[in-house]
Parts: sequence; structure tokens; C-alpha cells
Amino acid sequence: MNLLSIQGVSRTFTSHKGTQTQALLPVDFEVRENDFVTILGPSGCGKSTMLRIVAGLDFPTTGQVLLDGQAIDGPGADRGMVFQSYTLFPWLTVAQNIRFGLREKGVPEAVQKERSDYFIAKVGLRGFENHFPKQLSGGMQQRTAIARALANDPRILLMDEPFGALDNQTRVVMQELLLGIWEAERKTVMFVTHDIDEAIFMANRVAVFSARPGRIKADIAVNLPHPRHYTVKTSPEFMELKARLTEEIRAEALAAAAH
Repeated sequence: MNLLSIQGVSRTFTSHKGTQTQALLPVDFEVRENDFVTILGPSGCGKSTMLRIVAGLDFPTTGQVLLDGQAIDGPGADRGMVFQSYTLFPWLTVAQNIRFGLREKGVPEAVQKERSDYFIAKVGLRGFENHFPKQLSGGMQQRTAIARALANDPRILLMDEPFGALDNQTRVVMQELLLGIWEAERKTVMFVTHDIDEAIFMANRVAVFSARPGRIKADIAVNLPHPRHYTVKTSPEFMELKARLTEEIRAEALAAAAH
């Protein structure tokens, strides 16, 4: 069953001088229930623009996005968003940040505590419930942001290069952590990245974007078994997918450089 339907979505930006820049060519794409879709492409190709349109933070020039058959016309609790930059409220503790959305929805305090405690344990932050963001490392801040998004029980989790600012070792740990949560919770995920290894390791489908103006030029199934361990990255199947995607992205990077 398709949870999310992107239908003929394009986006053109107009500068204050009237100059038009087409970021997205019309995109048609379906995301099924429980999919983990990574969106891979060169920098500036429109990946994040499409994700922001799905989140309701931007609006398409043409087309529409349907979630559970309903048109998206703005942000909503049915979509959880995790950004690359750390977007926690600095005056709230870890637990208070995670409960924020639940509190705003008027969820009873006992349920808020139960859900925040559950996801604090899931993301490995037990003992840090009363810490403020400035007392946490970058990886711990992103764990908190992921827990906050999941605590609201969204229909789909939208992630815009959430590990892009982390050092390599922390990034690998966070990939395994998120994948483990997905394997347990089966939450539908759309995950933007320009890291090929990350795109393959996390996903059951990789959508490859062309150079700007962006369009989806390939939709590639990743049939690696679950639960996935980082050692899968050295398997022949993984290397074959990596070679194919590297060629796809290299062609688009060269096309972008030629503009």
C-alpha cells in the first residue's frame, strides 16, 4: 500500500529581480508503508526541496503530495522532521524536548513520560534525561531529535542529512542505531543523503536524483537482509550496488559541473 504519493511535483524559485530557477522537474514517486527510502543525489539537486514540500514547509509550483490519500497543505503532526542542524530547544532538557510535541497535543503527563522514557532508552540516552542541549555532544543532540520525532508517532519520518554534521565514527554508530529502531518500529522513513554507503546501508530503496533541475532518474531496490550489521558494507552485494550508484552519481556530478 502506498502511504505517500508525490504526483507531478515541480518547484521553481523566483528571485526578487524576477529571475527564475527551476529546482525540481515534475517528480512522480510513491512511498509504501514501512519503506525506508534514501534519496541520493549531488549537492544542490533538489533533494531537500522535495523533502521540505513533503513536510509542508515549502509548496510545489505544480503537482501535489498525498499522505494517506489526503493532500498536504502545511506542516502536521503526521510527519516528523529531523534536520541536519541540531534543532532542540536550548532551554528544555532532553526529556522536555522529547515531550514537547506530546505536551502541545494535550497528551496526559503519564503518557508523555511513558513515551519519552521508552524512546530515551531506544536511542541510548538513559541518564541524560535532565541534561540541556549545550551539555550534549552533536550525536546525543541528534539522538534527542530522533526520539522527539518518534515520540509523536508520525505516519512518516522525514530526515534531511541528519548525520551530515557528525564525525565519521559517530555517524556510523547513528546509522546502526536508527536502522535498529526502524527494524523494531517499522516506521516509514524518507532520508536525504549524498553519502552512497549511507544510502545503501540504511535503505530498502534508493531514489537517485539527477543534477539540478532535479528529477528521480532511478529507483533501486536494496535487497540486503535484516537485521543489518555494518559488516554488510564489505559484502559483494553491497559493493555491486555501490559501484552502480557511484556511476549514477558521478554522471550527475559531471552534468552539474558542466552547467
